[in-house]
Amino acid sequence: MKKIAVCACLFMIMTAAQASAAAMFQCSLTPDIALHDRDTRIEGVSLSIWGENEQSSFALGLVNGFKRQSEGAALGLFNYSDGYTGFQLAGINYTNGAMLGWQMGLLDYTVGTMQGIQLGFFNYAGILKGLQLGLVNYAGTTASGIQIGIVNIIPANTEWFTRFPDQIAPAMVIFNWRF
Repeated sequence: MKKIAVCACLFMIMTAAQASAAAMFQCSLTPDIALHDRDTRIEGVSLSIWGENEQSSFALGLVNGFKRQSEGAALGLFNYSDGYTGFQLAGINYTNGAMLGWQMGLLDYTVGTMQGIQLGFFNYAGILKGLQLGLVNYAGTTASGIQIGIVNIIPANTEWFTRFPDQIAPAMVIFNWRF
C-alpha cells in the first residue's frame, strides 16, 4: 500500500510540474535526452551528464549549461551560461553575459561584467567589479576592482603609477587595482 501511495504522489508531482512553465526537477543525459526540453525553466534541482536549461536551482552535472539569465548554484566540470547570478564551481566556468556572484575554477571567464569574486588559476572579466584572486588575472576594464596574483593585467590602466591611489598600472605582480 505504501508503494502505491508513493508512486501516486510522484506521479502527481511530475504531472503538476509538467503542466506549469517551470519544473522542479531535471534529469538529463544531453539537452535532447532529458525529462524536460531545454525551453523549460528548472526551479529546484538539476542532475545531468549535460544539461541546458534556464534555471533557478541547484545544478550538479558534468556539463551545466544555462540559457538566458539563470541563478543558483552549479557544480560540475564545465559550467556555461548566457548570464548567471550565484555560485559556480567547476574546472571551467564561462559566462557570455554578466556574472553576479562567485566563480571558482581552474579557468573563470566572464565576457561581460563580473560583479563578485573570481577564484581560479586564470581569471578573465570584460569588466571587473569585485575581486580576482588567481595566478593570472585579466580585466579589460574595471569600475572598481582588485586583482591579487602572480600576473595582474588591467589594460584600461594606461599609465604607470601616475593616477595612484585610484589605479596602479596596466600590469603588475602581486596586486593591481582600479577605482
